[in-house]
Amino acid sequence: MPANRSKSEKHDAAAKPVRRDPYEVLGVSKNSADQEIKSAYRRMALKYHPDKNANDPKAADMFKEVTFSYNILSDPDKRRQYDTAGFEAVESESQELELDLSSLGTVNTMFAALFSKLGVPIKTTVSATVLEEALNNLVTVLPLPMGQPVSKKVEKQCAHFYSVRITEEEARSGFVCRVQSSDKSKFKLLYFDREENNGLSLALQEDSAKTGKVTSAGMYFLGFPVYRLDQTMNSVAASKDPDAAFFKKLDGFQPCEITELKAGDHVFAVYGDNFFRSASYTIEALCAAPFKEEKEYLRAVETQILTKRVEISKFETEYREVLAQFTEMTSRYAQEMQAIDELLKQRNEIHASYTSAPPMKRSRSKSRGSFKEAKEDGQVKDKKSTMRDRPKKKKWYNIHLKVEKRKPC
Repeated sequence: MPANRSKSEKHDAAAKPVRRDPYEVLGVSKNSADQEIKSAYRRMALKYHPDKNANDPKAADMFKEVTFSYNILSDPDKRRQYDTAGFEAVESESQELELDLSSLGTVNTMFAALFSKLGVPIKTTVSATVLEEALNNLVTVLPLPMGQPVSKKVEKQCAHFYSVRITEEEARSGFVCRVQSSDKSKFKLLYFDREENNGLSLALQEDSAKTGKVTSAGMYFLGFPVYRLDQTMNSVAASKDPDAAFFKKLDGFQPCEITELKAGDHVFAVYGDNFFRSASYTIEALCAAPFKEEKEYLRAVETQILTKRVEISKFETEYREVLAQFTEMTSRYAQEMQAIDELLKQRNEIHASYTSAPPMKRSRSKSRGSFKEAKEDGQVKDKKSTMRDRPKKKKWYNIHLKVEKRKPC
């Protein structure tokens, strides 16, 4: 006979949402490559996006489920944890929903902007309208000459599209596309693949980040694995545990999906990601041939970062153990100090008891005498104040004679 569950257990079971298999949600297999998972996510996110399903709560739930599933499968560590032990191994609290600012109302946008100003990372996604127009080939694509910067201003939740032509030699040497904003605007640098119908599907996305006095984002196709740093990863866990902000800082250091581009035309876009205003930017396409030293230096530095990430993971375990011991020692220190003070107090009381006269009687007589003296002093003061406040009686000889001055005749 099954045991009866308490009300709290039933409530928790009812409140806990039933999760579907992320692979099933996205319609991919467990052996699917990262690019295949990304393409499936973009396709389903576009289908169930709130912009296209404003009054459909089922579509909104499906959009959240698709985003949740992609957040697991797009992260190598979380994907491995899920494949090993299911949802219990995944830190569901750290899964963050990407916001489409174009679908938010004014009040919600103001709250998102406020949290962003307070330092809370707000993950945003590209507007479904922009993605749909690109997929249907309804966007204007401007040429971006190699080595010639272009400065413009893009409206919020809108995008400027650029086409770059890469030669065979430039493809072998490597290619870089960088965007920066001198007024620290928020933006996204996007890269699109050409579909069979000549439409554009989003393949890569890089969010801007503050670097000194500007915000910048870049994509580096150098012929070897390069890495990107997602600074919003584990932001919820970091806010709960200050130490996690340090130890989890390199968790978002992940390899880029595409390492090189073939010769031909390639489409990039700058998406305005500010909450209320347009974004000023400068975009530049560069051949990496003149930057041979920088290429090797970048590869060496990123290798060191990967090594440091492993070292930090081991150091975190040691740090947590020492911190627990320190907390225990600090607590014992306070307890021992309190115990010593109490024993010394008892010792002093014992020493004070060695006297021929009872201390209580002497202190009582002394207190009575002091109370009597204080009472007499109070009576004298009251008498003086009463005499001072009493109005003076007029004497018989203090007669005020009013003499009127006679007017001259």
